[in-house]
Amino acid sequence: MPSTRDIRRRIKSVKNTAQITKAMQMVASAKMRKAQQAALAGRPYAALMNEVLAAATAGAGEFQHPLTEKREIKNRALIIISTDKGLCGALNTNLLREAAKAHLPSTVYVVAGRKAAQWVARLKRKLVAEFSYKDIPDFAEARAISKFAQELFLSGQVDGVDVVFTNYINTLTQKAEVRTLLPLGRLQKIDPDIRGNGGTEEIQPGAAQEYSFEPPAPQLLSNLLPHYLNYQVYQMLLEAKASEHSARMVAMKSATDNAKQLIKDLTLEYNKLRQANITKELLEITSAAMAMGN
Repeated sequence: MPSTRDIRRRIKSVKNTAQITKAMQMVASAKMRKAQQAALAGRPYAALMNEVLAAATAGAGEFQHPLTEKREIKNRALIIISTDKGLCGALNTNLLREAAKAHLPSTVYVVAGRKAAQWVARLKRKLVAEFSYKDIPDFAEARAISKFAQELFLSGQVDGVDVVFTNYINTLTQKAEVRTLLPLGRLQKIDPDIRGNGGTEEIQPGAAQEYSFEPPAPQLLSNLLPHYLNYQVYQMLLEAKASEHSARMVAMKSATDNAKQLIKDLTLEYNKLRQANITKELLEITSAAMAMGN
């Protein structure tokens, strides 16, 4: 049975831990707001770009581009967007579980984030590139990842590129998803809501008449498709960071609440033990006095 001194030491240790988790919660909360704002602010532009390019695709006839070339999937690249640090609940676990489901023997890996790099190294899978990105990702960071993926595809080293990332739904919900980056299929008109759960409406050839394109649609698509891919990766980075900081804030809040509850339980145990010791000492004193009186 622990002594009162042991319980006091444990209470002090848990209080120190609670202070640390509370500080981490506050830091994550501040970063979370910025990351959420950046992710939500990027969605309307991504949706509008999809709409315009979908209309251009519909009006371009039998448009062909190297980035839209469909080949038999013999080799594939998988881009994993993870976090650099832990302490964010089950975020990385869920993400890497989806990556494991998407694994094929011919898969090569491109990672953004140290957790994904460690996972690939631990499983001894083929890592061809590793990138880093900031708390608020720069477009240049996304462009570097996208350009590398395009080079792998255009050179014929891979026949398809998929991305595994965590999509931000809300502060309490983040969803690991796998999306195909290359080859580009028929673009879809996206109507995202504030939670990122919008529906999609495929644009059929000849159906879109609300845009006039100058230069002609095929030339426009040739120029914009690389930028479209760059922005898709950029939005995924923003979603991943918003998910990371949200998950970390929730995890640290849960850890702080658990520490406070543990302190209450330990304090109650300490008081009971101290009361028992006082009662025992009083009984000993009373017994001794009675013995001396007799």
